[in-house]
Amino acid sequence: MRDGRQDEHAGGSPVAAGMGDMAVIEVRQLTKRFGAVTAVDQLSFDLRSGVTGFLGSNGAGKTTTLRMLLGLVRPTSGQATFWGRPYAELGPRRHQVGAVLEASGFHPGRTVRDHLRVRCAARGLPASRVDEALAATEMSVLAGRRAGHLSLGERQRLGLAGALLADPEVLILDEPGNGLDPAGVTWLRGLLRRLGAQGRTVLVSSHLLAEVAQTADEVIVIDGGRLISHAPISQFLAGARQAVVVRTPQATRLREALEAEGARVQVIAADRLEISGLATERVATVAAAHRLPLFEISAQAESLEDAFLRVTSAAGRPR
Repeated sequence: MRDGRQDEHAGGSPVAAGMGDMAVIEVRQLTKRFGAVTAVDQLSFDLRSGVTGFLGSNGAGKTTTLRMLLGLVRPTSGQATFWGRPYAELGPRRHQVGAVLEASGFHPGRTVRDHLRVRCAARGLPASRVDEALAATEMSVLAGRRAGHLSLGERQRLGLAGALLADPEVLILDEPGNGLDPAGVTWLRGLLRRLGAQGRTVLVSSHLLAEVAQTADEVIVIDGGRLISHAPISQFLAGARQAVVVRTPQATRLREALEAEGARVQVIAADRLEISGLATERVATVAAAHRLPLFEISAQAESLEDAFLRVTSAAGRPR
């Protein structure tokens, strides 16, 4: 997928070749109001290469933000740019931004291959890009199937194939995992990782937070149209709550002993405790000192879902 790019940028990836530390996507005080409703509120962030997960509850403003990035919705104020220019002013470089906002726009009677051929012709791209995009999305076996007979997951792949036709430097994807079965979700994870590793800039909104945790380099969290967090995913989870879960027939006595050590203990079942504030080894040591049997003990870290709920609740909109 990178052959043509290396001719255009004599050094390899689009970011490495001449872009330096310049932000690929810049969003500055982006605001959109629909009447009395503020969908996006003074949103600002920069993106360089890699995969960024764009997170927010339904109605948080994710899709409106993506549509403003692509010039499909006019901002009330602020701006969004690629390489310092609005999307509408990119000229020929506009082809270097691929996007999938919904799995639609396919003529139901046209085959998968013909749909991509038409897209190539309209954009002045070589027909050879069709087979490359089909291979990249594992759609080659469906090249002769009519679009009207595709499942939702297959339409998602076809949308991705269309977005990859120009071998873009930037990909904007809105819920690309919708309709994919577990094998398809695993495939998508691998594809996004490869694209990010090639030096592309991928912004992907998703409600599949467990997948984002395994795919993204960074996360942007918005709520009520406002930025809540933008950080590397490791940093976002660094402050995650850690807990130790134990199963014991002496839950009451162990709880008293642990609280005497300063731990915070929550009873989650008659024989199960969740302990915060003490490491696993210390919990086991306290239990042993009081001769209290432990049938199970495990450390549990906060998931991305938990961290997302924590930061959005802290922002003032409890779930």
